[in-house]
Amino acid sequence: MNTFLDPLIDPLFKGYPAQAPALRRSQIGEQGWNVLADQLPLPLAVVHRDALTHNLSWMQRLANEAGIALAPHGKTTMSPQLFQAQLAAGAWGITFANVQQLTIGVASGVRRAVVANQLVQKAELAALASLQRQTPDLRVAFLVDSVEQLARIEQADQSIAFEVLVELGLPNGRTGARTDEEALALARRLHASPCVRLAGVEVYEGLWAKGEDTEDAALVNGLMQRLHRLVAACDAEKLFDVPEILVSAGGSAVFDLVARGLRGAGSPRPMQALLRSGCYVTHDDGAYRRYAQAVNRRLGCSDASGLRAALEVWTVVQSRPEPGLAILNAGKRDVSTDWGLPVATKLARAGEREAVDAPTGWSIDKLNDQHTYLRLNDAGLDLKVGDRVALGISHPCTTFDKWRWMAVVDEHYRVVDALTTHF
Repeated sequence: MNTFLDPLIDPLFKGYPAQAPALRRSQIGEQGWNVLADQLPLPLAVVHRDALTHNLSWMQRLANEAGIALAPHGKTTMSPQLFQAQLAAGAWGITFANVQQLTIGVASGVRRAVVANQLVQKAELAALASLQRQTPDLRVAFLVDSVEQLARIEQADQSIAFEVLVELGLPNGRTGARTDEEALALARRLHASPCVRLAGVEVYEGLWAKGEDTEDAALVNGLMQRLHRLVAACDAEKLFDVPEILVSAGGSAVFDLVARGLRGAGSPRPMQALLRSGCYVTHDDGAYRRYAQAVNRRLGCSDASGLRAALEVWTVVQSRPEPGLAILNAGKRDVSTDWGLPVATKLARAGEREAVDAPTGWSIDKLNDQHTYLRLNDAGLDLKVGDRVALGISHPCTTFDKWRWMAVVDEHYRVVDALTTHF
């Protein structure tokens, strides 16, 4: 048994029953628990099994039809079980933001990975070298965007020549070489260094996407053209040091445009195009839902058949201190707030196991550490202390990092499995 994939979960985990014994993750689904039967303490993060399964196959099918591969960003969930599910669905590998995350991935069974970040610390480079020595079948490439970074790599562990990708960037953006000329000059320096092997080229468009077709298409097309030109220039000078060139892009906002643009990136040599979307796995009811509506329109896909929100946080009404206001027992410690406040999606009355859609007139205008302010806005449906309300979240990355485990539920909120996280 791989105890990392099947760890013990116990009452020290938020949302786990205080009187229940410690159980292996694989035993959770055998307990007959139901989220709406007062058997688990709220707040509790839940993942809908059917929506999760749909999202995994939907995105993999999009990548397959585009003729590219998925390397989904693991930082979204940091869940060994979800890494395995993504690989089982057909992902090429998993993307990470640093070596610590990569180490979690390798323990989860990941053997191909991208570290979509610049590694500069001696300790981190040494950790990567050690991880690769201990795992001979592991392939990892990380990003380089400056000769200063290359100099630090050359001063670090010399026992392994690391695979690296040149990162192209945008003015006033985050990381990445700002001009094509700088990127090509850096590629030459990387090829000449005995400490690295130039494996390909990478770009990231996500921070600039707006959900507007014309602007987003212009952004992605411009980046893809730059990527293709750089690949062709590097190939013409025989700068790539690996038999299979990697080209990669991707956030979770305009993945359809990226998937289309990654194809045929300018070389007759074997090439693997990698899309790094991560948030698709559970999607959300906020920012990514808005982006996905534009994606669905471009694909000619209905919103109902596109990606589905799979993640909810169930709460209980703990106070009705004044008319029109309900205080829920979850807050910033439990749900993401960095990219929009949560929304009320479902209601289950105290003592009932039936969940119904929350009124569209309800709104959330504030969260404290442990409290949510739900405004009822004369929506025609009152709440009582003890009623349960599900919150749909915006930006799954910063909800996952607030939970050590999540219950996986069926359509009746029966707990059928569990997943764990490692942040």
